[in-house]
Amino acid sequence: MNEIARRRTFAIISHPDAGKTTLTEKLLLYGGAVQLAGSVTARKNQRATTSDWMELEKKRGISVSSTVLQFDYGDFRINLLDTPGHRDFSEDTYRVLTAVDSVIMVIDAAKGIESQTRKLFEVCRQRRVPIFTFMNKLDRPTKDPLELIDELEKVLGLHPFPMNWPLGTGVDFRGVYDRVSGQAHLFERTPGGAFQAPVAVHDPSDPIFKEQMDPISYRKFVEDVAMLDGAGARLDSAAISAGNTTPVYFGSASNNFGVQLLLEGFLSCSPPPAPRSTSLGLISPDQPAFSGFIFKIQGNMDPRHRDRVAFLRICSGKFTREMVVLHPRTGKRVKLSNVHKIFGREREVIDEAYPGDILGLAGHSDFSIGDTLSEDPRIVYNEIPRFPPECFAFLHNTSPVKFKPFRKGLEQSVLEGIVQPFSVQNTPYAAPLLAAVGPLQFEVLQYRLQSEYGVETRLENAPWELVRWVDPSGKDHLIENSVTLPSGSRLGEDAAGETVVFFPNEWALRYFAKRSPDIKLHELPPKRA
Repeated sequence: MNEIARRRTFAIISHPDAGKTTLTEKLLLYGGAVQLAGSVTARKNQRATTSDWMELEKKRGISVSSTVLQFDYGDFRINLLDTPGHRDFSEDTYRVLTAVDSVIMVIDAAKGIESQTRKLFEVCRQRRVPIFTFMNKLDRPTKDPLELIDELEKVLGLHPFPMNWPLGTGVDFRGVYDRVSGQAHLFERTPGGAFQAPVAVHDPSDPIFKEQMDPISYRKFVEDVAMLDGAGARLDSAAISAGNTTPVYFGSASNNFGVQLLLEGFLSCSPPPAPRSTSLGLISPDQPAFSGFIFKIQGNMDPRHRDRVAFLRICSGKFTREMVVLHPRTGKRVKLSNVHKIFGREREVIDEAYPGDILGLAGHSDFSIGDTLSEDPRIVYNEIPRFPPECFAFLHNTSPVKFKPFRKGLEQSVLEGIVQPFSVQNTPYAAPLLAAVGPLQFEVLQYRLQSEYGVETRLENAPWELVRWVDPSGKDHLIENSVTLPSGSRLGEDAAGETVVFFPNEWALRYFAKRSPDIKLHELPPKRA
């Protein structure tokens, strides 16, 4: 198997509390990347999961940043991107989805498809990303498995193909039946799910298997499998790659039931790195020229380093340490020497990497989210989506003597895409106006300013709910005050100097559009070179 063909780069998506981070931890456990599942001891001694590195994540029990976890399993090199599940951080998740070749969608089997799951699925569908589904928490009372399968088809429009089937649910959940091999896998629980669950494999006709199942669960298993087999559906790899069919796995991440079957099934059915769209058209991974794009920037991941790491997805060619590439946005040539493989907070210097791999580029202050790095100056990627902010607040520095660290920390947060800075005309506030997709991003900003830069801040909510960018054709009218803004609305500028209007609510926006039809407004800023 060549280096490109053995790469699998994927993310795990879910609604909050569906078990995404737990599944991430257990895939690392079964992949041999960790020896003890960190999440199981977290309640006893506050040990955090491997993928969560920020102190706030440990305290809140949620992922608020995306991390990269690379490990080998069999012949495969796996790049697993753990993403935020909280809705306030959907923008970071959407960016990460541009860097993957497939996703595993985790669904709480008791709740079915939830709102955030639906939103993330739509992003995957727009990008035609292959989706694998893991029905989680079968160790608790759940919806009927057939109802969950039906929900995938009716709500998401996906053609589900059950790769395995649960053997009981709730307290009677014993394991899963692998429809590919025709074998039943009966698991034993381990203390807290810290270690790989012992498993006994039986043929369904084996009397021992029937004896270990309660009669009701056994009878339902036989009826359900007969119904599935009678449907005659076949697994279509082309339909999976196109994002139309989703292989479905059942299990319990917390108890390690079905995790290894999910991992092995995913690796065998998921696609390797695919061609990517660029300014030259589609670029194949086996294109000789090295190229890739930056989808995330993170500062101060490790207090020992106190530096900035740009995460780059390799799309073509081969990376070698000390190679020189072009940074098209600035026109500069850059030597890639301080390059790491990132595993949560841990780093390891790497000498070579291939399409599908994620590089951690440290110490480059010129890099921004969405930038291309390439040996061929004609190759430019335009992969990163942008989203209009929905929350606005003024951030006050409560200690004037901390002006420099306050400014430095704020600049770093803007670069990472946590918040967007704006200026407002005719405002009495000297504090910067910041905007974010969700209010929790402000909490993360304040926490990091305090913990990483020693700056205490005070947040004051701004009276606006919407911002719109003014089309250049109507800019002069607004600036010359020949157009009256609705009450409570204000003019301003974004960080690039583009004119914007802040509106207090949807009514004000509609009123302005009706009174000034010649002035076009946009949800997003114009694309910049």
